Amino acid sequence: MIDFTRLDYLKSGNAKQKRAYQVLTEHRVFDTLQAFDPVLTGTIPITIDIDTSDLDIICCFASADHFKNHLQDAFGRAENFRLFTPKRSGAVAASFTLEGFLIEIYGQSIPVRDQAAYRHMITEYKILQEKGEAFRQQIIELKKQGIKTEPAFGKLLGIEGDVYEKLLNLYNFPA
Repeated sequence: MIDFTRLDYLKSGNAKQKRAYQVLTEHRVFDTLQAFDPVLTGTIPITIDIDTSDLDIICCFASADHFKNHLQDAFGRAENFRLFTPKRSGAVAASFTLEGFLIEIYGQSIPVRDQAAYRHMITEYKILQEKGEAFRQQIIELKKQGIKTEPAFGKLLGIEGDVYEKLLNLYNFPA
């Protein structure tokens, strides 16, 4: 399985992954976030992205205020910078544009490998490996129709109810 905690896999990926690697490394985004154990999550790492997909980076912090100040200091001058508090209490997030990529950084006081975004991505990656290319293309088509990632998986897998929670429950199934 790919080690998604490192960016190296992007270098040998598709064109968008290579471009993401170049932008993130040239602008030292992960170096800047190193103290917060950054991990790229979402659709680009697992190649189910569409044209409007962003770069989602999750982080772990000990202090929300320290993380918020760090984001402001490090990225506050970036194009379209916005600092906000997501619905989940205790989380801190920032978004900005960098060389055409929308970048969203999301921090919690939870280790990154235990965060829902990471667990969803790993679960989805395992499902994609099992189901193959035709399934991956169906997910992309649903996303192009405006369906979010987890609901797209739920639709194709016949998952009813809270698909977000049910996909998290599949996290430990073998690859």
